[in-house]
Amino acid sequence: MLGFAAAVFFLIVTPGPGVLSTAGVGAGFGFRPGSRFLAGLFLGTNLVALVVVSGLGALLLADPRIRTVLFVLSFGYLGYLALRIALAGARLAFIETARPPGVWGGIALQVVNPKAYAVSTALFTGFPFLPDSYAAEVTLKFVIMNIIWIPIHFGWLWAGVTLRRLDLPERARRVINIAMAASMMAVVILAVVLG
Repeated sequence: MLGFAAAVFFLIVTPGPGVLSTAGVGAGFGFRPGSRFLAGLFLGTNLVALVVVSGLGALLLADPRIRTVLFVLSFGYLGYLALRIALAGARLAFIETARPPGVWGGIALQVVNPKAYAVSTALFTGFPFLPDSYAAEVTLKFVIMNIIWIPIHFGWLWAGVTLRRLDLPERARRVINIAMAASMMAVVILAVVLG
């Protein structure tokens, strides 16, 4: 169980579309709108985990046409977000929009986020600790995952809100945007290559 908890921590804390967008919404819009977006990410994360656990994900991905369409949609959307972040220039608004994405934006992001599927697959198919009771193990995994997920994502939201308050030099803001975009694309590419 400790191995599972450690895996959850390291898989979730690393920069990916979910945590980067959480920091971005915090930097661009503040804590309250960021919390609404975070609620959507939370629902989306658990929805993706349910899709993986139920086997629906494997069933859908068994058809190469569906897999290709989902790949193109997710890679395109996440590539678009990374490009917007990289081209934000000196503005520290990782995701530049007129209004915050909200709950539905968070759900939508996780549904197309390849890292969410890769993490859920790794966590729920690996790290067995109750081999005699699959249902109890899956339930405990959901509880442990969410207990770790929530503070990590609020930490990233806080980091984004804090960046918003700092008066960083223009060059530092550009470097942060490019680093965030590169991190997001690296996670997407790793998910594609390893997935």
